Formats: sequence, structure tokens, C-alpha cells
Amino acid sequence: MRRLSGATVLWPWKEKDVPTPSTDAIGKPLSAAIQSPIRGITLMFVSTLFFATMHAIILYLTQVIHPFEAAFFRNLFGLVFVIPWFIRFGLQPLQTSHFKLHFYRSLVNVVAMFSFFYAISITPLAEVTALGFAAPIFATVFAALFLGEVVRLRRWTAVIVGFLGTLIILRPGFHEIGLGQILVLTSTIFWAVALLLIKQVGRYDSSVTIITYMSLLQLPLSLIPALFVWTWPPIEIWIWLLAIGIIGGGAQWLMTEALRSADTSVVMPVDFCKLPWTALLAYLVFSQVPDIYTWIGGVIIFGSAFYIALRERKVDAERTVASGQSPEENRP
Repeated sequence: MRRLSGATVLWPWKEKDVPTPSTDAIGKPLSAAIQSPIRGITLMFVSTLFFATMHAIILYLTQVIHPFEAAFFRNLFGLVFVIPWFIRFGLQPLQTSHFKLHFYRSLVNVVAMFSFFYAISITPLAEVTALGFAAPIFATVFAALFLGEVVRLRRWTAVIVGFLGTLIILRPGFHEIGLGQILVLTSTIFWAVALLLIKQVGRYDSSVTIITYMSLLQLPLSLIPALFVWTWPPIEIWIWLLAIGIIGGGAQWLMTEALRSADTSVVMPVDFCKLPWTALLAYLVFSQVPDIYTWIGGVIIFGSAFYIALRERKVDAERTVASGQSPEENRP
């Protein structure tokens, strides 16, 4: 970690003009972005509506085209959020010495995305959302097993409780576990791996570089499987294909800005709003009604994931203090 212009560089650029530590990817001062809890809560709340809307549109699209095609178009039109960076900064967002990490992250992400899109097409939306909250739980397990991260009793307890929430939703032995549920869990596991890869590559490259490579690499990687099931989408759904790219990109940006605007403990509880938003849209548009087990399991999984996030935040703060820095200097 180094300092420049009085600000801490967490995701350092290698060239001086893009973006400086005192500004974010679109030129807004970081100091203005990290001191408004109300702004963070609002942005996270809107992001949950965006995510729920995107999932509902995906379900509609997968009734017309194959889920793999829908995933490809999500990546294609998601480039709308990357192109402005090239216009402003040229090719500098592509500067990296860790291309392999970006490639592995994108490959894992594509597997997670394809599994998720297919799961949405055959599984109730609310159930997909509830099970999806388990990604941080799997990430904690993988970090302990493969990265040697120290996970103490409290976080292991939260992991076990989170898995119990998953069992409540799936109810093995009492309820048939279908392909959709398996695909959701597969997506969640691969997304957990992606989270760890993001953490690794984030030590070297900026968030703009990470997002840029993700967008550019996922496009050809998602095209290859889509070609095997390709049929040209009818003209009337192109607007919805464009929508999942724009809404999905907007949801990611809103969530990122929310986490920059306030502490994790302030904004992350709002992320649970994805479940009621999704349940509402699923009911209004597709007449899907989630059962009580989905709600109970979803609450348990989310609560466990949230507690894990808080504990990781506290551990990071303690490490920062031990290294002689102010905890505020490590805020994202």
C-alpha cells in the first residue's frame, strides 16, 4: 500500500492519470463517496430492485431463447458501462501484469453465470435468490481450505448456520432436489471462487481494470457455449436483451457505490431486499409464490453471510491497526 496526494492507494494504477487515488473511476472524489450512510443505504436499496428486475427479465427471456444465449447478450450489452472508460482513459485500464488471474476469474464467472441463468429458467425466482445469498459462506470455507486464511470459531459457527439455512430451503429427504437447485448451488460455489480471485487480483490492479477485463473476457467465453444452442432472437425481445445488460451493469455499479459510501455493516443488511423484490415480481409477472421454507432459509443464510462479512471487516480493521494505520485508511 502506498500514499499519493494525501490518499491511500488500495487499488493502484500504474499510470498517473487514471484514476488518481483521490478520485474514483468516473472522476468523483472518494472523500465525497465514503461519508454518506443515507446515500449508501439508498444506492444499495435501488441496486436490489435492479437485480430483482434483471432476474425477472432473465426468466422471461429464457422462455424464448436458451439461457446460454441470454447470458451472452447480458455480457454483450453490459459493455455499455465499460466503453466510457476507454473513451476517457484510452487503453490504460488494460494495463496489468496479472492477465492470468483476470482470465481465471472471468472463466469462473462465466460458469457461475451460465449455471445461474439456467437455474432461473427452471427454478422459482425467490428460491434462486435465497440460495444465492450463500456465496460468502462458501468463500469463507474456500479461503480457509485453499488460501490458508485463519477462520475462527465465530465464523465457522456462522458457516454451519448458513448451511443449515440451505438445508431448510432444499429439505433433502422431504423434498426432491432438482436440477435447478443443483445449478443454483453450483453457481454459488463458482461465484465464491470468483470472490477469492477478485480478492487476489485486487491486490495488484484497480477496480476499473478488474471490471474491464471481466467484461471483455466474458464476452468471447460466453459466446462459445451459446453458439451450440444458437437461434436468432425474435425482434420483439431485443429491447429486453439490451435491458439485462444495462440493468445488470447498473445494479453492479449501484452496489459498488453503496459499499464505497458507507460501512459494510450499514449497507449490507439492505441487500436482503433482493428477496422480497424478487418474490413480488415473481408473483406479479409469473404467478410464483415462494413457500415458507424459502423465506426462513433465506433469512438464515443471509444473516450468516452478513455476520461473516462483519467479522471479516473487524479482522481487517484489527490487522490495519496492528500495522500502524488508521482503520479509515483501509475503507474501500
